[in-house]
Amino acid sequence: LAIGGGTAVAVNFRETAPAAASATMFLGPDGQVDRSRATRSLLSTAVPGSVAGLALAQRCYGRLPLAQVMAPAIRLAAQGFPVSRELGDSLAAAAPRLQADPVSRSLFLPPPVPGTVLRQGELAASLRRIAAEGERGFYTGPVADALVGAMERGGGLITHGDLRAYRAQLVRPLRREFRGHPVLTMPPPGGGLTLLQLLGILEPFDLAATGLNSAASLHPMAEAMNLAYRDRNALLGDPDQVPVPVERLLSPAHLDRLRRRIDPQRHTPAPALEAAAATEGTNTTHLSVADRQGGLAALTTTLNFPYGNGISVPGMGFLLNNEMDDFTALPGSANAFGLRQGTANAIAPGKRPLSSMAPTLVFRPDGRPWLATGSPGGSRIITTILQVLLNRMVHGLNLAGAVAAPRIHSQLWPDRIDAEEGLSPDSRRLLEAMGHGVRQAPAMGAANSVEVLAGGGSLGTVDPRRAEGPAVAE
Repeated sequence: LAIGGGTAVAVNFRETAPAAASATMFLGPDGQVDRSRATRSLLSTAVPGSVAGLALAQRCYGRLPLAQVMAPAIRLAAQGFPVSRELGDSLAAAAPRLQADPVSRSLFLPPPVPGTVLRQGELAASLRRIAAEGERGFYTGPVADALVGAMERGGGLITHGDLRAYRAQLVRPLRREFRGHPVLTMPPPGGGLTLLQLLGILEPFDLAATGLNSAASLHPMAEAMNLAYRDRNALLGDPDQVPVPVERLLSPAHLDRLRRRIDPQRHTPAPALEAAAATEGTNTTHLSVADRQGGLAALTTTLNFPYGNGISVPGMGFLLNNEMDDFTALPGSANAFGLRQGTANAIAPGKRPLSSMAPTLVFRPDGRPWLATGSPGGSRIITTILQVLLNRMVHGLNLAGAVAAPRIHSQLWPDRIDAEEGLSPDSRRLLEAMGHGVRQAPAMGAANSVEVLAGGGSLGTVDPRRAEGPAVAE
């Protein structure tokens, strides 16, 4: 996609369902979703994509040899690093899941005391293979043999054929202008379409006049979130396998229809919205980068839950994802993030599950690069990014303020607003008077962002939050 004299591209390395996967694979004898099977078993692991995606991005756009790029990570794994208090606490919280797998237990338990040096020799060896061979070092050879062997012994589905068939994709980013600024983001199955819908619905509202985090601003934002998530839940999926009406969902006519659904004085309950509707753990990492030549990169990657399904590959030093839970296991049944999704996101062989991840780039009206942002947070990723952009582009906060300001989240079901600490009691009281349920929620996301300054140079902002997620949501 041409932009400002350069080219923008999205790298889709979302995981895929194994060839043996089926739409009913997580249903128990009672016809309901077996949450343990969907989140803690080897059946929950989709064919990994991160190695292929990062290697593809480096091969196409990197300037240094892969081995040189990976050398610091290999050194950290081999020589170790002091465990921070946050990592120690995180491992302690995940101990029940990690304890259930003997390999993970040997790698990570008992939780190391902060300051202890954590060495990961097996991981270092796996990384060396990738550094020497590229993605072939992961999808074939000893790493692939160990992964498939674990699947065969533990009842998983991933085969050598699944690994050999996996491909990361270079795809066209979605683009929409917001108040004169081109916004580029991740297309389906990523979450960028929903983000652009939200920006389109909210663009005519004078949020600057009603004020940051006032009830008069938060009410249309929450209602827009519910409408956009209604479309997401009902219509979005892997565009390689199901038709996704991108142009229609971003059309001015459709956005106008959604906007007219917002009652300026009252919350519309979720059942009423869903009746009128047309037919994603948070072990997620996001980084934003700007280089001296004006290049921007936004990258989000995840295992889904913290530590995935808690199962590690013997002898290889890495954990497996539980991304299969991002599919619709049973239409209308909530996943770990409370999302009730439709058949467009049903499990099918080779299909990529719907994702909320939406790494996003923003450009100045003349095409010069400006912002790169994104976040972890499961289904809250999209609304986190939305608020960072609104805070910077509408309310005029500097980047640090835009990232740090308190956030809300609503996603149709459950029918409530989740609000971070810091929302004023007056705003909360007014929202409740409009019919909203408001719940104080843990910190949402970790929107580490970067801005290219108009006069040259750049600045980065680290989100002060510690990303939270449903570590015990199942």
